Amino acid sequence: MLFSMFMEAVRAMGSNRLRTFLTMLGMVIGVGAVVLMLAVGEGTRLTIKKQVDALGTNIFIVLAGFQNTGGVRSGSGSRHTLNASDAEAIREMPGIAGASPVSMSSLQLVAGGQNWNTQVNGVNEDYLNVRSWNVESGRPMDYIDSQSGARVIWLGKSTAKELFGGLDPLGATIRVGRVPFVVEGILEAKGQSLDGRDQDDTAIVPFTTFNRFLQTGHFQFMVRMIMVKAVDGADMTEVQENMRELLRDRHRLTDPMDEDDFFINNLSALMDSAEAMATAMTLLLGAIASVSLAVGGIGIMNIMLVSVTERTREIGIRLAIGARKKDILAQFLLEAMLVSFTGGLLGLLLGSAGAALVTRVWNMSTSVTPTSMVLSFTVSLAIGVFFGFYPAWKASGQNPIDALRYQ
Repeated sequence: MLFSMFMEAVRAMGSNRLRTFLTMLGMVIGVGAVVLMLAVGEGTRLTIKKQVDALGTNIFIVLAGFQNTGGVRSGSGSRHTLNASDAEAIREMPGIAGASPVSMSSLQLVAGGQNWNTQVNGVNEDYLNVRSWNVESGRPMDYIDSQSGARVIWLGKSTAKELFGGLDPLGATIRVGRVPFVVEGILEAKGQSLDGRDQDDTAIVPFTTFNRFLQTGHFQFMVRMIMVKAVDGADMTEVQENMRELLRDRHRLTDPMDEDDFFINNLSALMDSAEAMATAMTLLLGAIASVSLAVGGIGIMNIMLVSVTERTREIGIRLAIGARKKDILAQFLLEAMLVSFTGGLLGLLLGSAGAALVTRVWNMSTSVTPTSMVLSFTVSLAIGVFFGFYPAWKASGQNPIDALRYQ
């Protein structure tokens, strides 16, 4: 019975191919639009997550305070309020996996006949662990490097390429300003940061070395920030509050009315916020695209009502020879579902192809997930049932005698 009803639905669709195609087109466009929009939103979310993950996980950034001169307040980091011993104290706290002071300066690097200006960071041996940054070739910085003031340097991928091209830089001597350094390692590629900066265009040296040879005058031994990594599973809010209390105690801020002379930023909160925004954007894009699905459903209802009117005598004959009302209902409902089903399949192909085209032509990250495909297809079938039910119910409610007399 079901197979015969299915074949009848196929014949009904094939009897007027152009009309069937135009009816189906609404569902094709609707499902394709939903799949494409969800792919764009999911791609954006994954891009944001990748960029935040590139900074490291469970990360805090402690920034130095600001100056207030004549009521004019400078930005964070303009006041010398942090030092290397603060980083060491934080490092010893419970729930901390690592902490590194960071000083930085834009300096000229020279290797043979090539030179390149980049940001050089003075850090300790915890820095790469905090940033979840591996060494691609060479060795990582160790405790001896950090404490001895050794003139050794690790280059980011972009910096190494600019200075050495395709040559192996390990063991080579380069000048940072006027000071010679030996290249001990090349860092793994990190890609762009959230602000679009190339994270691989950088170099790191031991913190003590940086302050001894590369930083002079007022800025010598100045810590611009402390990067801190909490252990996995730690309560980030509790860790942040403990750090705040420790630094206030170390900086002798005993009066509760005294403002902090530092800032603590929680990058995990930033990631959660960014992902929430991306998820909201995905849902918004999907909701907008779903309007076209509703339009496609209205098209199915309209054409099915026309089909019921055209086949009134056929309905009357079926009822006269013993067909039950529920058989007529099932027949027309099956036809609406078949149109919706076929349109949904074609829409999935269209949406997937559109996502690939967007990635290729506009270089935007897209991600077609099985969840978005199943959701779009299920909604298209549901729309077929919803908008096809009224025409099917109207067909099943026909009076056999009136239907047979219909011209």
